[in-house]
Amino acid sequence: MEKETKEEFEDITKDDTENNENENDIEIKVEDTNAQVKDLQDKLMRTMAEFDNFRKRTIKEKSGMYDQGVRETLDKLLPVIDNFSRALESIPSDNDLHKGILMIYKQMESILKDIGLEKIECDGLLFDASFHNAVSTVEDANYESGTIIEELQKGYIYKDKVIRHSMVKVVS
Repeated sequence: MEKETKEEFEDITKDDTENNENENDIEIKVEDTNAQVKDLQDKLMRTMAEFDNFRKRTIKEKSGMYDQGVRETLDKLLPVIDNFSRALESIPSDNDLHKGILMIYKQMESILKDIGLEKIECDGLLFDASFHNAVSTVEDANYESGTIIEELQKGYIYKDKVIRHSMVKVVS
């Protein structure tokens, strides 16, 4: 009987050793799996962040291209507005042609304003090179030096960017 007990003990010990080895293998596999999961989660988060940045950048570029297209179109329309203004100045105001041109001019101004085009204010202000282009200077003791006394050509802004500087006459 002693032999059987000894054999049984050896079998139990052998089973425990195999179980411990299996448990160690399982723990190692679990640790490896957890490390892989962590790595994949990190990669997923980075990919999501990159995609979000790409989406934001694309929206910004698309908006910038639209604004650039609008600015270029407005720049090409400004001479037409100038010609309407000149026509209004050259035709007597009681003439029907003047009234018709004035209606078209006001309609174009309204449409351009709705798009976002703004006139640069000049008269009586101090010269600012960011908005004005001084093409002439005069001496006048009634005004402070650098004061704009006449606007020769209107300037315009679209979304805080100058489309065309105002051409002005400034007191020296």
